[in-house]
Amino acid sequence: MEPEDVFVNELIEDLESGQLQLPTLPEVALRVRDVVDDEDANASQIAEIIAQDAALSARLIQVGNSPLYRGRQEIDRLSMVVARLGNKLVRNLVTSQVMKQMFQATNDVVDQHLRAVWEHSVQVAAIARALAGSVPGVMPDQAMLAGLIHDIGTLPILYRAEERDELLETPGLLDQLIARLHPRIGGAILKHWKFPEALVAVAAEHENLERTHDGGPDLVDLVQVANLQSHIDTDHPLGQVDWGGVSAFQRLGFETDVHEIELLDVQPDIEEVHRLLE
Repeated sequence: MEPEDVFVNELIEDLESGQLQLPTLPEVALRVRDVVDDEDANASQIAEIIAQDAALSARLIQVGNSPLYRGRQEIDRLSMVVARLGNKLVRNLVTSQVMKQMFQATNDVVDQHLRAVWEHSVQVAAIARALAGSVPGVMPDQAMLAGLIHDIGTLPILYRAEERDELLETPGLLDQLIARLHPRIGGAILKHWKFPEALVAVAAEHENLERTHDGGPDLVDLVQVANLQSHIDTDHPLGQVDWGGVSAFQRLGFETDVHEIELLDVQPDIEEVHRLLE
């Protein structure tokens, strides 16, 4: 049996048996989520939790004053951020802001992969947020978070690959394994984190371009389109996909006769999301 087959079998067996070590969502995101889920929660309670992380506090104030969310009055306190943006939006923003902490490795090759995954995830998040503005029923902040977590299944693969020199030394092999395994593992991670089913589906189904469903467009449709958009003019396999065969475009009401969605009107928002997440 080839080394990569052994790796795949071990990973799947550990996943199915519950032995695969899944990444842990940072504590502050878990605590904010718990408070937001409490119907009696108020802005001061949420702000008190966030305030324990000085860097996160500064970033959220920056977000509150950004062109994406700016009001007439400048924000200088966390409680004002929560009051302006609302509990649920702040919850999604906190999760988005702390995600980068997990994309770190001790091995240089793996670290390069993780950086590339993070940069791609930010790009998809920015595009998904921008596109959500024209999709009824999809909230931009939820779309941004969906784009950010769509490739989360790469993390356990890369963490474990740190221990396998043969996977790191064979050109292209790790990318093949990631493409094969990351949707299934991503769905398992988000279930483990107790994320909403709509986000679990994003991680598990975003590369299933033959996916169909009844009803209007959903987060998976949006992330599929944003993901394809992000790979335009690249040599990635998704850069060669015929958009006409992807039903997500029809559900979202986007044209496929030109191999690019018009994003000029929302380019400033895309750039701002990049700035806030990077």
